[in-house]
Amino acid sequence: MAKILVAEDERDIRDLIDFTLTYAGHEVIKVKNGAEAVEAAPQVKPDLIVLDVRMPRMTGYEACRILKSHEEVKHTPIVFLSAKGQPSEMDVGIDAGAYDYILKPFAPDTLTHRIAEILAKFGIGGA
Repeated sequence: MAKILVAEDERDIRDLIDFTLTYAGHEVIKVKNGAEAVEAAPQVKPDLIVLDVRMPRMTGYEACRILKSHEEVKHTPIVFLSAKGQPSEMDVGIDAGAYDYILKPFAPDTLTHRIAEILAKFGIGGA
């Protein structure tokens, strides 16, 4: 399956995502904020990056913009997790370079299905 980098500052949510995606057969690399995601992504070269929008040290939007400028990961699809579903918020994320949004709270099977759809669109991991 796919190697997925997850940046989420809330441990319970991070652990839920990790469990859900690992159970679905993916390799999950967890970090706590956008700055750690920017540092880890070029090293682990994930197939997909999942960023929470609101995180300490660096927001998901800031991390996305920086990641899109890194040669090693600029073509890696990025998906935002957000509790805010207003079109203006989503536009900011898409403008920053994200491929899609997944709104919180989400059911684990919804997360698995959405991630599988995104991976399939990019031809990643046989999803």
